Amino acid sequence: MTGHARPAVPAPAPGPAAAEQDPPARPLRRDAVRNHQLVIDAAREVLSEFGTDASMELIASRAGVGVGTVYRRFPNKEALVDEIAGLMLSELTEVARRSLALPDGSGLEAFLRVIGRSLSKHRGYADKLVGHSKTACVEVLRDRITELLVQAQKSGRVAPGVELGDVMALIWGLRGIVETSGAVVPDAWQRQLDIQLAGLRSVAVPQDGPPAVTRAQLRLIGAGGTSPRA
Repeated sequence: MTGHARPAVPAPAPGPAAAEQDPPARPLRRDAVRNHQLVIDAAREVLSEFGTDASMELIASRAGVGVGTVYRRFPNKEALVDEIAGLMLSELTEVARRSLALPDGSGLEAFLRVIGRSLSKHRGYADKLVGHSKTACVEVLRDRITELLVQAQKSGRVAPGVELGDVMALIWGLRGIVETSGAVVPDAWQRQLDIQLAGLRSVAVPQDGPPAVTRAQLRLIGAGGTSPRA
């Protein structure tokens, strides 16, 4: 028996919503990708040396590209600083994740030493580490730090009662040391971290003392309050 072929059903016409959608972004050409990386690398160097007052022209010169190339990728310096601060944040989050695999609860100490070196290396823009556009990434990093803290406490490396807010305050202190003395004594933060770690190991937290900074307060601080951001 010979069947009859069913007529093809035409695809429905796109509705108004579909017609209004933007076309997919075109992938960057190889030279555009290369120039983007050159700008990012140069910006990290220049901002570390001169801070966020450094000009886009200086960044372009260090990258070996025209300043128009920089502005095509980043409409202003704030967007460029936000980009490299986000990269720094992502790198620290990955370090924290890997530190969770270290034995005997030593991951927190290892992570704090890495973050100290990172703050020192990037001291020109370390104060931009947290911005409102990176809120989700910041929360992931704080989750990893909390896990590292719990590991350290279970292994007896950190006293009970120490909270995430205490660790963040320690990091703020390291950043302050780096910003104050980094150009003259770039390793001054290391001695202070050793002292802080010794305190975390041996000193019980007073039950009647002031409370640690809470997670909600950390969010307010990171959103641009007048308190230190980290």
